[in-house]
Amino acid sequence: MDFPTRGDVGPSADAGGRRASLNAGDAGHSRHAAARAGKHRGTDAPENFARGFVALGELALGGVQVSARATDLSTGRVLFSVDDHVAMPTASVGKVLLLIEVAARLKDAEFGLATMLERSVSDAVSDSGVWQHLQVARLGVADLAALVGATSDNLATNVLIRAVGLHSVRARTEQLGLSRTALLDLVRDKRGPDDAPQLSVGSAKELTWLFTALARGEIVDAETSARVIGWLSLNTDLSLVASAFGLDPLAHRESDHGLLMVNKTGTTTGVRSEVGILRGPRAGATYAVSMLFDDAELMTRLAVLDGMRAVGADLLEYVH
Repeated sequence: MDFPTRGDVGPSADAGGRRASLNAGDAGHSRHAAARAGKHRGTDAPENFARGFVALGELALGGVQVSARATDLSTGRVLFSVDDHVAMPTASVGKVLLLIEVAARLKDAEFGLATMLERSVSDAVSDSGVWQHLQVARLGVADLAALVGATSDNLATNVLIRAVGLHSVRARTEQLGLSRTALLDLVRDKRGPDDAPQLSVGSAKELTWLFTALARGEIVDAETSARVIGWLSLNTDLSLVASAFGLDPLAHRESDHGLLMVNKTGTTTGVRSEVGILRGPRAGATYAVSMLFDDAELMTRLAVLDGMRAVGADLLEYVH
């Protein structure tokens, strides 16, 4: 799956697409540091983004914590943003960082595509994924990564974390210049007082930069980026922002009505998060939307899903 881009869209590009300093030695600043902006649309944002912006604003007024950002894939121009600097719980979105580390490790002769990994009792976890329901106890690294990309497989995630080490994922994340985005822990059925309170956190600003860089082949190298994009293109969860795109959840790796899309979602109690890339006949966009809310009432959850779909409808209108 190819997402060609052009223009200067480095991690510190501002709303007009101009590139700020990327010197790692800039005192007191990460590669993603920029003037913090609150709730706003981009300075040249087309009016067709008003629908999603209003929907997110209404959710925020209702007590939902919202963080979102969308940028033009080619130019890096900010289309809209809502508290995009805030580190939000992102649930399984952080598994993308694991996939990056796994893909980078495949150059190691001792950790190739066909390296077999075996699940253990300590890896066991429920909820998302299919490996827990299969009889086979050993799978190759590439197969496990594909399961994570396709179904956010929790068991495959834990086995891969055990294989590469959570410390290595964190080190890779820091090397990428991400300071507000991290995979914090294994997947757990229950989180105790001594465990990380969330599986992962992320800021919309950093996540949109990360996916744009993946599309451009700039995360580690072109081969690593392409592998990660390939695994993510298998994702079957189109229930959030991507629900507006009209794509087949089980088969959307090829262009469909001129649309190409890759995404990663994160879902847990009171959290809905998605980051992705949508490319259409007219344009391409990278987006990230995260919501933190009181999940005690079904209607609150449904309102959150409606808000995410509204953002998706605006994105579709922009690219198509």
